Amino acid sequence: MIDFVIPLADWVNAIFEVVSFHISPVLRSLSSFLEIIIRKLEVALLWPPEAVVILVIGLIVWWFAGTRLAVFAILGLLVTFGMQVWEETMATIVLALSGTAVSLLFGIPMGIIASQNDMVERILRPVLDFMQTLPSFVYLIPAVMFFGMGKVAALVATMIFAMPPAVRLTNLGIREVSREMVEAARAFGSSRWQTLVDVQLPLALPTIMAGINQCIMMSLAMTVIASMIGAGGLGLVVLRSMQMLDIGMGTVGGVGIVILAIILDRMTENIAKKQETSKKAT
Repeated sequence: MIDFVIPLADWVNAIFEVVSFHISPVLRSLSSFLEIIIRKLEVALLWPPEAVVILVIGLIVWWFAGTRLAVFAILGLLVTFGMQVWEETMATIVLALSGTAVSLLFGIPMGIIASQNDMVERILRPVLDFMQTLPSFVYLIPAVMFFGMGKVAALVATMIFAMPPAVRLTNLGIREVSREMVEAARAFGSSRWQTLVDVQLPLALPTIMAGINQCIMMSLAMTVIASMIGAGGLGLVVLRSMQMLDIGMGTVGGVGIVILAIILDRMTENIAKKQETSKKAT
């Protein structure tokens, strides 16, 4: 029998140990900073009376998505309050939206760069394929190794997990803008930057919004998995229900997550439809 061993685990551990040793001071400072921001956001949602928060969220949803979804959002948040998971719901909102924000902060610029450079797109494509086929639990390992257990590690894992759709659909949306529109802008003297900002990005916005929608949904999904490394929120309710075999508690956590998912999904979908309508009008 051939004695053939590939010590991949040892190689990966050695690389992570070296990297962690050299950047751990920076990561500790970054972790403390992000922890403060997350705590402040949670306090900002938990400090006002619950009725005020529900009404404010309802108004935001009404502004972006209309009356029906606003009514659903208000009733849904009242349900989470009635199920006594209000604090967990707010923690989940903070983690999902902050993870989405960081994902978009990196993902959209990467998508723009990929749309302007074929070489960058060819490099990013297999990386994104790898990221999207990797089991979601694997993202928890480097996050915990670099940032330790807690909300910051959960935020980092959520951000990395949710980033690929933002990159892909930003790149796709810009590349789908008709060549005639780009050439017309160039003919009127627009620079490459002006063409991107004034023509390509506005026309690509519906596709980019679809990427933002997927990014939010993946962030929300990851908050449940990240409860294993200290994310808290509704994911922790689900995790505890599994540990204690408590079907009722699991149902409460699941219903809360579904309510948030419907609100966020429908709101971003309505924004995308409005952008699509304005695009057709132009």
